Amino acid sequence: MDIIIRPARADELDAAGRITADAFIADGHTQPDGQYAPKLRDARARAVSAEVLVAVDAADDTLLGCVTFAPPGSPWGDIARDGEAEFRMLAVDPSARGRGTGEALVLACVERARALGVRQLVMSTQQSMTGAHRIYERLGFRRTPDRDWSPVPDVHLFTYALPL
Repeated sequence: MDIIIRPARADELDAAGRITADAFIADGHTQPDGQYAPKLRDARARAVSAEVLVAVDAADDTLLGCVTFAPPGSPWGDIARDGEAEFRMLAVDPSARGRGTGEALVLACVERARALGVRQLVMSTQQSMTGAHRIYERLGFRRTPDRDWSPVPDVHLFTYALPL
């Protein structure tokens, strides 16, 4: 595989945050001046109490995408319950799409959750992220409509879970 998934280095966190915000904004999932954009940009804050994983090109170490993995007890888990891990803010640079980067990042979260011995990996996604939904479903995640939620008015999130 020409993609390597690993923990973000300290010198990559700003770039990881930019990729995350830029991808969400470019795809219309948040506004550049919206309240969520600063959170997306701040990978440094996430790295304090969660794990920021990056996808890099094996040939030249170019940053392709990133995801935030929230182990049990992390304040970055929005919907995780006892015995669950969560991932969020999955983003792939638009120029790196079509290479399997997003799927590789999700699989790294699955592996990390299994290594921690959690019973389930959960996540939230916007209804409009249909391409991501296909990846999740192909990997065995199932919709959990009873856990769907709205972090702010007019933003309704779908939830998925993968029993481990």
